Amino acid sequence: MISCFFEDIESFEVSLELYTQKISYIIDNEGFTKENIVIVFCSDSFLLDLNKKHLNHDYFTDIITFSYTTLDRISGDLFISVDRVKENALKEGVFFERELERVIYHGVLHLCGYNDKTPEEIKEMRSKENYYLN
Repeated sequence: MISCFFEDIESFEVSLELYTQKISYIIDNEGFTKENIVIVFCSDSFLLDLNKKHLNHDYFTDIITFSYTTLDRISGDLFISVDRVKENALKEGVFFERELERVIYHGVLHLCGYNDKTPEEIKEMRSKENYYLN
């Protein structure tokens, strides 16, 4: 089950059916079973507060992923800053929707056990994001 919410921003149209299909494909392809994923679209300030409160990080980010995955069952919350996604899209010269899709896949890959702390992990994460985007 995948659901989405809006926190501290105006809601916008989200193709939940499309994201559900694509997220399910990623999870299946990575060898897991989808259980429950909540996507929360929010503002920079809302995500910054979460980042400070739960991770002791005092900086803006595009996504924070909270994983509740057990064994092979994927479950978690993806908090996505729409402000950051818009800014990243402008920087990268891509449409907002494409960057949003990349960030969602990034969060799902975190739920599947991928990290992005080291240069090697970042390279693998980017490779996986690009694979699923294409």
